[in-house]
Amino acid sequence: MDLLNQAQEFEKAKMSHMSTSDRVVASREAKRLILAINEIYKKTKDSQLMDIMKRLTAKKKRIEIRLKGKPEPLF
Repeated sequence: MDLLNQAQEFEKAKMSHMSTSDRVVASREAKRLILAINEIYKKTKDSQLMDIMKRLTAKKKRIEIRLKGKPEPLF
């Protein structure tokens, strides 16, 4: 499956020294991959697909934290 290969390549890609626009593109690519894999998962209920989606989601969250910045404490 070409989609799974793309997901593997995305997971292996280094995310250090990225510009803001590169982070936005990476976040959108992660979202696209997650949604596409989810469509397949709905039909097959394969647990490996769920694991891939979880890893991609974790990486996407790390990218988005860098985009938005760390939340400031309330006090």
